[in-house]
Amino acid sequence: MDAYVHRAEQLLQRINTLAAISEDQSCITRTFGTPAFLAGSALVKSWMNAAGLETRIDSIGNVRGRLISLRPGAKTFVIASHIDTVVNAGKFDGPLGVLLGLDLLEQLVQRRVELPFHIELIAFSDEEGCRFHTTYLGSKVVGGFFEADLLQKRDAAGVTLAEAVATMGGDTQQLTHDAIPADNWLGYFEAHIEQGPVLYERAIPVALVTAIAGQQRVEMVFKGMAGHVGTVPMNMRQDALCCAAEAILAIEQFGQDHQQTLVATVGKLDIRHAASNVIPGEVVCSLDLRSADEARLTWAYHVLREKIETIADQRVITLTWNLIQQTAPVTCDATLNSLLARAIADSGYPVVSLVSGAGHDAVPISKVAPATMLFVRCFKGISHNPLESVELPDLAAALRVAERFLTQLISHHS
Repeated sequence: MDAYVHRAEQLLQRINTLAAISEDQSCITRTFGTPAFLAGSALVKSWMNAAGLETRIDSIGNVRGRLISLRPGAKTFVIASHIDTVVNAGKFDGPLGVLLGLDLLEQLVQRRVELPFHIELIAFSDEEGCRFHTTYLGSKVVGGFFEADLLQKRDAAGVTLAEAVATMGGDTQQLTHDAIPADNWLGYFEAHIEQGPVLYERAIPVALVTAIAGQQRVEMVFKGMAGHVGTVPMNMRQDALCCAAEAILAIEQFGQDHQQTLVATVGKLDIRHAASNVIPGEVVCSLDLRSADEARLTWAYHVLREKIETIADQRVITLTWNLIQQTAPVTCDATLNSLLARAIADSGYPVVSLVSGAGHDAVPISKVAPATMLFVRCFKGISHNPLESVELPDLAAALRVAERFLTQLISHHS
């Protein structure tokens, strides 16, 4: 049996074992700070310990394992992804990158490789942002970009992030000290399922990520006038839901008109005090706007806001527009991408370059370190869904490429 296939089987077994740890026994859910999340973290830490890494869990809940270089002044190269999930998740989004990295480090330990730089494997605690609606908590801490005001954010139960950190055994005063200093970074590598259909449709196992789309996330609140559905004439209504519906269709049309450069999505809709016999008086919905072109993203944001404000004005609806989150597009590092492209080609695969429409921990880390990413083919591009799947040969291909990349990186700095 091919050695990479054997290693891929162990990788898949670990992914399945971690997937069995969930808040809900009917599906995979491990949100930040929950007992299931903590159990998953403890399992990953035990695997890192068994591999011979120096391990710890930092104050934001990142699981961190280091291989130390004996070279004076050595910098740190980070291999990472996340182990938190969305609700009703798949097995591979996040854990694939962490556990693939664990396999790579196990091989280095077994071969007693002398490293020219430290390697730190990190299982980030909160990339998805489901509990506190704040993405990249773990990677922001490691990158040194954590905003202290986030500690006051509350989850649906009213628990603050500061309280959640304390419950997990973390110390909010330690968060700034958990960062890797900017001058200590050598680079960053993340393997992740593609979450799109390109590799699946082309029957290619891996791809090089060249950029990550920027995002604008907006909360839109439409306020009209609630009323009795049987007594208010149709031409005298201020129906917040009808206004929101028109806005949603306008957003979809805008995305279709400009689909070569951006995507625009409404994924969340909340009708306040909803009842079948009440004209909706208030509706809250989301807008997620993404593009790899920062100028295009900014333009689209302002054009869409103006369009939706016009729709609201015409319907005599009050619109409140709240920008919740914005991240600039990220271009992956040219030098690391060159090494990764060569590793893909030398492994016998075509070099396919893709832009990621999804966000990743590489986004905040790229502010402080050169970053590169490897995409792995997944079944029909399905993600954030229990149908998420990666076949064994593709896991073996990803291991082959990632190990070749890391070997080249070590040789380059030796």
